[in-house]
Amino acid sequence: MTSTELADEALPHRLRRQIMRKLGPWGVFLEGFFEHPVMVGSIIPSSRFTIAKMLGPVKWNECKLFVEYGPGVGTFCRPVLERLPRDGALIVIDTNPLFIDYLKATIVDSRFTAVLGSAADVETIVRANGHAHADYVLSGLPFSTLPGGVGAEIAAATHRVLRPGGAFLVYQFTAAARDFMAKHFARIDAGFELLNVLPCKLFWGWKE
Repeated sequence: MTSTELADEALPHRLRRQIMRKLGPWGVFLEGFFEHPVMVGSIIPSSRFTIAKMLGPVKWNECKLFVEYGPGVGTFCRPVLERLPRDGALIVIDTNPLFIDYLKATIVDSRFTAVLGSAADVETIVRANGHAHADYVLSGLPFSTLPGGVGAEIAAATHRVLRPGGAFLVYQFTAAARDFMAKHFARIDAGFELLNVLPCKLFWGWKE
C-alpha cells in the first residue's frame, strides 16, 4: 500500500475525530467508545439520578481517597470532587489515553489525579500516589465483556486496597459484576436506577 493510499484510508478516521471533538465531552466520549467498545460500559454517560444514588451511601467526612475505574469524560469526577473534603484525593484510572488526556486538560483541582493504566493495578497506583489504602472505589467497567480473568483480578485487587469499612461501588447494565464481587465482599447492597440510558443495576460491596 502506497503512502497516498494510507493517507486516504486514514482520512475518514481523522474526519470522524474532528467531528467528535467539536461535540465537546459527548464527542470525546463517543470517540472513546468507538475506539474501545469492550472497555466502555455505555455509549451514553450516566444520568444525574444514577450519580446521586450511587454516591448516596458514601460517608464523605471519612473519605480521604476515592478511586474511580473507567472515568470516561468525568461524569462522576466532578460530583465526587464537589463532595470530597478539602484534604481528600480522587484518583481515576483508565486504559484509554483519549479519556486521560481529556480529563487532565479539563479538570484543574489539586486533589485530582488521572492515571493511564489498568484497574487491576490499583494497589500499585494507590501506593505510587502516596496512599496506603482507598476508602471507596467506584467502577462503571463492563465486567461482562472484560477479557478473561481481568474482572476477577480487578475485584480481588479492589478488596485488598480498600480499608475495613470501605466500599466498592459498581453500576452495570447486568449483574455480572456482582458475581465477581461476591467472592470477596460478604455484604453487597443492591439497587436499581430506571432513569438512566440504559436502566442500570447498582451494587455496593462493603469490606468488613
